[in-house]
Amino acid sequence: MDEFELIRRYFLRHAQSPQVVTGIGDDGAVLKPHVGKELVCVIDTLVAGTHFPATIDASDIGYRVVVVNLSDIAAMGATPRWMTLALTLDHADPDWLEGFADGLYEAASEWNVQLVGGDTTRGEQLVATVQVTGDVQSGSAILRSGARPGDSIYVTGTLGDAAAGLEELDQAKPDRYLVSRFLRPTARVREGQLLAGLAHAAIDVSDGLVADLSKLIEASSVGAELDIDRLPLSDSLRRRSGPKGALQIALHGGDDYELCFTLPESMLPAELPCAVTAVGCITDSGELVCRDGGKVVPFDNSGYRHFQ
Repeated sequence: MDEFELIRRYFLRHAQSPQVVTGIGDDGAVLKPHVGKELVCVIDTLVAGTHFPATIDASDIGYRVVVVNLSDIAAMGATPRWMTLALTLDHADPDWLEGFADGLYEAASEWNVQLVGGDTTRGEQLVATVQVTGDVQSGSAILRSGARPGDSIYVTGTLGDAAAGLEELDQAKPDRYLVSRFLRPTARVREGQLLAGLAHAAIDVSDGLVADLSKLIEASSVGAELDIDRLPLSDSLRRRSGPKGALQIALHGGDDYELCFTLPESMLPAELPCAVTAVGCITDSGELVCRDGGKVVPFDNSGYRHFQ
């Protein structure tokens, strides 16, 4: 099976929207944006052994590589439309490819995202890259750079579950809920859409809350006070790690793909589909301060960084 047969057999799906003029099978995709919309393009790469254990199911890898991109789209308040895939494999195993494609399309189908092109290559290591293009009403994209002093800081869902789930993978009796939060994260696309035009700034929590909030306030040239005793923690994480351990994982663990956003409390939409928690406020100090019960506490803001 060569690369062209691989694409035809596992990734070619013929159902296309009117916005896809030309999809898979040509040198490039030809797409027709909606009138009055701006395009949002995001890309993420997952490398076996770096972003996930190479032993996890192929369907979970396919699912994750789409969702991590959908999460970036969500953080900008956009609607995902199309994606491309670049896949590097050391060999073409039919069962693995079928599972990967199933997971890829399962994640994409929730938001009707269409695969419109890509590339497959042979290499020594499994590498999966997905690029997603979405759209947003002109002028409504949520950026990292718009936070204002006085804004409240909110996070969706619960934090720390995915990082704990990754650690649970090699346990004899892993916590199924935590593992599922790593293998099958939820992209908060609907929440992002409802925040478009309202939230002053947003970022998805991929490298840890402290690290990602630090990026947001740096981009916005503001400071922040983070009330760590208010962080939303799941019961599963509390049972596994205890109160203090759960808090540290929530602060510094990555892969949650929840949204962290800022806006005045009075502007918070009432109809957000998931739970949101106020965890602090934006200040004009130019620095991040963490408080526990009102007391300033030290913290590590390094988060996950490549080449470090």
